[in-house]
Amino acid sequence: MLEKEKGMLAQRFRNFAKHECKDSSELYEFLSKQIAEDKELLELCTHTRAGQPIPNMLFGAVHYLLLKGTSHRLSEYYPSIVQEPKDIKASFIPFQDFCLHHKAEIQTLLESKLVQTNEIRRCAYLYPSFCYMYNITKKPLALIEIGTSAGLQLLWDTYSYSYINNGTVYGNSQSSVHISSEIKGMGSPLLYADSPPVTWKVGIDLHVSDVNDPADVQWLEALIWPEHQERLALFKNAVKQMQENPVKLIEGDGVALLPEVAEKAPKDATICVFHTHVANQISKELKLKLLQNIKRIGSKRDIFHLYNNIWDGDLHLDYVVGGKEYHHTIGETDGHGRWFSWNLFDGKG
Repeated sequence: MLEKEKGMLAQRFRNFAKHECKDSSELYEFLSKQIAEDKELLELCTHTRAGQPIPNMLFGAVHYLLLKGTSHRLSEYYPSIVQEPKDIKASFIPFQDFCLHHKAEIQTLLESKLVQTNEIRRCAYLYPSFCYMYNITKKPLALIEIGTSAGLQLLWDTYSYSYINNGTVYGNSQSSVHISSEIKGMGSPLLYADSPPVTWKVGIDLHVSDVNDPADVQWLEALIWPEHQERLALFKNAVKQMQENPVKLIEGDGVALLPEVAEKAPKDATICVFHTHVANQISKELKLKLLQNIKRIGSKRDIFHLYNNIWDGDLHLDYVVGGKEYHHTIGETDGHGRWFSWNLFDGKG
């Protein structure tokens, strides 16, 4: 590995510690800082597939092997495995030892797997976003999710929601999946008591994760950070709901397949294309192609596009209604959906 490449990779781990892990995962924050200084571990990371977030992949691979039952003292530092984890300040030497002893297995995972988190709590900001869309057209929604993984966010209309400083429960109050989040700032979104009607839904992914395949489910669990027990509980409940109420998922390139899939959406419904934290894994060329495909579909019928990580980390909503284009920034969002801000003040375009 060239010195420049090593330096860039090390900086990715430092940035991951500072911007992603701080106040969220003490274990990964500490380990990321140490990995940034370790040449052998950085070399191992070079086996990650192009476009994948490298720190997430390395931590996911290690966590996956530990959850599978690989015996090693490193497990004693993981809250997802032991009830009383050891002090993280002593975790790096075991982590380093584990990676070097299981280098071949980790390398295989880095070369074959994708980061597909299915962060259920992100549905907390999907819910008001789809309420906003429905309030504009008053037509049932036809959902297309790009980068759907196991499709768990496509079930947003079957979950229930509550927001800090607001005692009301929205959505399906009988759901086994209840999501809570905080709305920051002065904005207050329109929230329907019951979910807006959804008449059709499809998910597309390069690799569809099968909720009936234990290995696929365990990989998705491994991508959940060790301290995040509430995230894990939400995930497990959502997996059960998907097993009981399966959704059509298509394996393939979501950007390329979008026009073909959109053609099949019911004509009396409003097409809603959405994706969260997926666009950071696709090239600039494909991002532009995606936006072009959205515009072409919008030349024939109404369409909404909800996304982040195309130009920046904010949540954006672009749409074409009645032949007229609109572009809005909804606000900032926490990566795990714990909070979001809202800058849209009506549903009339």
